[in-house]
Amino acid sequence: MALTPARTMPGVLELLPLDQIAFQRMLDVIRRNYERFGFLPVETPVIEYADVLLTKTGGETERQVYFVQSTGAMEQGEKPDMALRFDLTVPLARYVAEHEHDLSFPFRRYQMQRVYRGERAQRGRFREFYQCDIDVIGKDSLSVRYDAELPAVIYSVFRDLNIGAFTIQLNNRKLMRGYFESLGVADPDQQTLVLREVDKLDKRGADYVRDTLTGEAFGLSSDVAQKILDFVQVRSTSLQDAFDKLDALGAGTESMEQGRTELKEVLTMIRDFGVPESHFVLNLSIARGLDYYTGTVYETTLNDFPQIGSICSGGRYENLAGQYTKSRLPGVGISIGLTRLYWQLRDAGLIGTARSTVDVLITQMDEKQLPAYLALASELRGAGIPTEVVLEGGKLGKQFKYADRAGIRFVVVLGEDEIAKGVVTVKDLRREDQFEVARSELIKTLRVELAQAEISA
Repeated sequence: MALTPARTMPGVLELLPLDQIAFQRMLDVIRRNYERFGFLPVETPVIEYADVLLTKTGGETERQVYFVQSTGAMEQGEKPDMALRFDLTVPLARYVAEHEHDLSFPFRRYQMQRVYRGERAQRGRFREFYQCDIDVIGKDSLSVRYDAELPAVIYSVFRDLNIGAFTIQLNNRKLMRGYFESLGVADPDQQTLVLREVDKLDKRGADYVRDTLTGEAFGLSSDVAQKILDFVQVRSTSLQDAFDKLDALGAGTESMEQGRTELKEVLTMIRDFGVPESHFVLNLSIARGLDYYTGTVYETTLNDFPQIGSICSGGRYENLAGQYTKSRLPGVGISIGLTRLYWQLRDAGLIGTARSTVDVLITQMDEKQLPAYLALASELRGAGIPTEVVLEGGKLGKQFKYADRAGIRFVVVLGEDEIAKGVVTVKDLRREDQFEVARSELIKTLRVELAQAEISA
């Protein structure tokens, strides 16, 4: 019988243990910060009814959905009525509508789960990936103050992830839409097309975008095209500079004035939340999908690695679950696509493998002393030190090599000589040195060594 080749499909990220630990620790940092700000955990099924999942979708999204069908249903020729979730927002909408009368509003939830999309196989694109989302959902209304809280969460997360300098960039849909309206670009579809062209500014340059906007496809005047280009290139250097540049836009439509007022309040409160002014800026090119977001929008980028793109994005929306309930449920949320972010950071050399979740390996010098090794391991575990025991003997050098390959830094040796003297030998594989310590002092000594190892990591 021929062996089936062991392989994974393209578009999935399967990691070796020490890489998985590094990924898991990123998840832990994000979860800890979400909870620190008072967000509650939610998990939804990976499989949803297709008609629920696809209520407001179509086009490209629907072509990327994985439908689910049992073999029995396939044999009977039934059409699949279930699908894998492609994001966490649609399941959240269904969740809030279904449990609306059991939830407390504003409802603050975080969700960290895998989602699935039939992405075309290419470098850095994933079919299975983690999203780490938070949203605040209001009943009937939701203060714009919550729009200011989420950048404080973003700042806390990426400060603790320690992956380099970053900047949270903000804009407001109402400001952008209102400004376009004041220039005569009022049709939402035309606004979307204009934004799509403006998005090519960095790649194609201002002349290309200007020629396109004034060309046959759009027919805008050169004056209007230039004003659009000037608008989307607005960036701030401080909170006061952001206010000055917002004021310099001049008077506008009702939508524009509302967006400007909201932005000023949000920017001020971000500072009040304790986010340094060096970490958030006004960026009037941020769009984030014209149809979905209705107010504040965010993108976060790494200062030294702009090619990575946004590492956290989101914004304000008017009605989360309008397709499921008559209740009006406005909200604001952000999402971190952690699988892609981890892959990009590792590819850029910003993160490496982690040390093992095991702190100590107790070697086996004499099989007869196995009860003593197990007793020592129980003491260490009881003291909160993750410990592994070598249960099958062999040459000591081979046991050291195993510990090194497994990423275990500290190895404990308890041979006849050590037992007779009431000591243990501790070997630090990272520093390549060893020392003896009294058995009664082992836990205290290891705690000091582990704390120092954490600081130097």
